[in-house]
Amino acid sequence: MSLVLHPIEKTMIKILRETPNLTPEEIAERSDLSIDQIRRGIEWLRLKNLAVVIESEKSFASLGKNGTLSLDEGLPERKLVQLIENNPVSLDDLRKKLLDEINTAIANAKRNDWIAIQKGESSNMVSLKQKPDQTGEEKLIALIGKNKIPIEHIGDLSALESLKKRPDYIILETIKSKTVSLTDEAKVIDLDAIESGAIDVAADAPVIFAARTHPLKDTINEIRETFVSLGFTEIMGDFAQPSFWNFDALFTPQDHPAREMQDTFYIKGNAAEKFATPSQIRQVSDSHRRGWKYNWNVDAAKKMVLRTHTTCVTIKYLAENKPEEARVFSLGRVFRNEKVSYKHLVEFNQVEGIVVGKNVSLRDLMGIQKEFYKKLGLSKIKFWPTFFPYTEPSLQTMVYNDKLEKWVELFGMGIFRPEVTRPFGITRPVLAWGGGIERIAMLKYGLDDVREFYNNNLGWLRSVPKCQ
Repeated sequence: MSLVLHPIEKTMIKILRETPNLTPEEIAERSDLSIDQIRRGIEWLRLKNLAVVIESEKSFASLGKNGTLSLDEGLPERKLVQLIENNPVSLDDLRKKLLDEINTAIANAKRNDWIAIQKGESSNMVSLKQKPDQTGEEKLIALIGKNKIPIEHIGDLSALESLKKRPDYIILETIKSKTVSLTDEAKVIDLDAIESGAIDVAADAPVIFAARTHPLKDTINEIRETFVSLGFTEIMGDFAQPSFWNFDALFTPQDHPAREMQDTFYIKGNAAEKFATPSQIRQVSDSHRRGWKYNWNVDAAKKMVLRTHTTCVTIKYLAENKPEEARVFSLGRVFRNEKVSYKHLVEFNQVEGIVVGKNVSLRDLMGIQKEFYKKLGLSKIKFWPTFFPYTEPSLQTMVYNDKLEKWVELFGMGIFRPEVTRPFGITRPVLAWGGGIERIAMLKYGLDDVREFYNNNLGWLRSVPKCQ
């Protein structure tokens, strides 16, 4: 199959050939493309193995409120030294001049061996033992000034640690960034040859139906683009998974009905050996013992299964990366040992998104859900309390189907339970939602039987409009 490139992709390839390793924002500055178009283009190029995306983070230091004040007026201990530079001063008089800073000033000046305190008739007297040089903390405050500087530019890390202990002196900030570069294949593509085709406009065209993507594939691509436009990054995982990641890591007990062969496809004679780290295995087994009150069996966790959901990809990503902030999604085929019917298949497509953040809440999750469905053309949305094994609280998304004239259950959503996240050292809330893609496609195309997507009915396939 010949390579097809969107104009967005071609523009980005030209820019990255001239200047490699650019951030999405830098690519936008060098083109007429919006940042959303850049994000889409990055995902398209990455899926075609034409681009490599490297994520990195950099830490910066700047002065807080008290640090900025010390930049102008000096540290409390330096103010103290200036007051007693010529003659000893009573502690009472110093307290009147330094106010709330007196205790900090005395403590740090004594620690630096700058002052001596003698008992006086009515008040202790504070005198200067030696005229102090500029300290590492003072040098660091002067170095930072009004700027935000990278941590690696700070040579005196002990001074940094000391200032961090003082309230509102130092602000540390970690900024994450992505850089995009081209693969070797992308560097040698003849873009002119792709743009121009040798077409005989005078030749007779055969009477055929033009090739087109399957309606279900169109829905999958639309969902992928919707996630990317919302700032999410796609993560991938294998179809075959150890039971540990498919069940145990999600706090599903080993005697749960979903783990029976009547519900799950197991791979006979195939057991995973190095499926997780010893620490991960120990923490998950302890969580099961405490939560479910039974003896967890490692052999059951080794059994290989065809994944029953994409959440196994998500939890493994969280366990391996432990992100403090993240927006990722997983999209792909899953397998259930169920009886085929108008609404059930033994294999189908599922999508799942997660958000990790410091103060994210269920309200944020509902807002993201509404925006997600809005981009898919679904506007009548409501949420219904429900139960899911590994989220709490949990909600069910309800979408109104105008053709059926009733509310239809769609995606499940919630916040991962602590029993799921804590064994892997994840302390921040994790918002999660997902469900079957075929359900959305049925709503889009007005079908009441999911099997229609796989019946190869050419009459229906040719009649479905590309734009809904």
